Amino acid sequence: MSAKIVNLPPRLTASSNRPDSQVAFNRQELGQILSVYGRMVSAGHWKDYALDFLSDRAIFSIYRKASEHALYRIEKKPALRLRQGEFSVIAPGGLILKRGHELNTVLKVFDRKKFQIR
Repeated sequence: MSAKIVNLPPRLTASSNRPDSQVAFNRQELGQILSVYGRMVSAGHWKDYALDFLSDRAIFSIYRKASEHALYRIEKKPALRLRQGEFSVIAPGGLILKRGHELNTVLKVFDRKKFQIR
């Protein structure tokens, strides 16, 4: 018995003519985030992180342990750039702690007294 190979036509979609786009943090933004992350790691509060680059947002997730859920997420959503601001810090329950147009002002939420070692 011989098998017959059938070539299927390529799948045509509206987005097949252009490459899939991803949102990412640029070098300066990632440097600012890693600066805060490094300070909190040296203080013993955070231990791990993850980066996700999706089609509509970039996410920097912060973990206390690798096996737990994310403590905080720092998100960049370019679609909100002209509205509330493209950067936000989100708590585990989905509560937005801070949102704004500039990353350095949004990251100041981690400078509060509650995030400092006693």
